[in-house]
Amino acid sequence: MTAMVVLGLTGSVGMGKSTAARMLRRLRVPVHDADAEVHRLLGPRGRAVSAVGRAFPGVAKGDRIDRPALGRLVFDAPAALKRLEGILHPQVRSAQCRFLAAWRRRRAPVAVLDIPLLF
Repeated sequence: MTAMVVLGLTGSVGMGKSTAARMLRRLRVPVHDADAEVHRLLGPRGRAVSAVGRAFPGVAKGDRIDRPALGRLVFDAPAALKRLEGILHPQVRSAQCRFLAAWRRRRAPVAVLDIPLLF
């Protein structure tokens, strides 16, 4: 069996990641979007809502996280951001592994991980 090639798509804001990902999807290349995964994790009934709500009291609004409120707590506080990343990054990696496993089973020759913070 031929190994699937996994490409990392990364870069800063405005470098064309979204454009490149759209082009790859049009070519029927499977693309996993790490940012979209974080939105799912923090959105309605997201897998990270409970843990983030416990770590940052007041940011859980029902079954989702109030992202602007969370941002106000973490973006100028390195320790808080590190705590949030400790919750989210393992869950994003787990989702990426599930994505890659599914596409390996389908024998996709290539898959892309769109990860802005890869490095």
